[in-house]
Amino acid sequence: MATTHENLKEAFAGESQANQKYRAFAKRAEKEGFLNIAKLFRTAAEAERIHAEGHLHSLDGIGSTVDNLKAAINGETFEYTEMYPPMHDQAVKDEHKSQRMFKYALEAEKIHADLYKLALEAAQQGKDLDVGEIYLCPICGHIEFGKPEANCPICGTLASKYVKV
Repeated sequence: MATTHENLKEAFAGESQANQKYRAFAKRAEKEGFLNIAKLFRTAAEAERIHAEGHLHSLDGIGSTVDNLKAAINGETFEYTEMYPPMHDQAVKDEHKSQRMFKYALEAEKIHADLYKLALEAAQQGKDLDVGEIYLCPICGHIEFGKPEANCPICGTLASKYVKV
């Protein structure tokens, strides 16, 4: 029989996946002209986020900002050094369309880890990041501090397509 800790981890993973799935479903519904169905999917996605955050809290998975940054660095580093390389290699071998997103994620996760390291240095000094605006490439997930002046270094998306967060 599973422990409560194991149940919480499974529930957190399931609710997190449902949140992302419903957000993607909402985009598709909106694209197909079903605006209220899209709204329903987005609302349900937010409900799933609430559940996931509650489970994470019960797991004591939310620490100080410094602790959270260390956890984020570890997670991103694992993804770009251990998780994504074999996934990308397999997708290439299989000639599967996922190889593009695996490659994007692999490259973006390294940059995320580096940005978190900068944030950690600041937080350990009791300071916030000294950045104005933060921009996100909507195709591959690359993050830029300040308005991008060049196309995305990972996927080549035009700088003008970046989204200000």
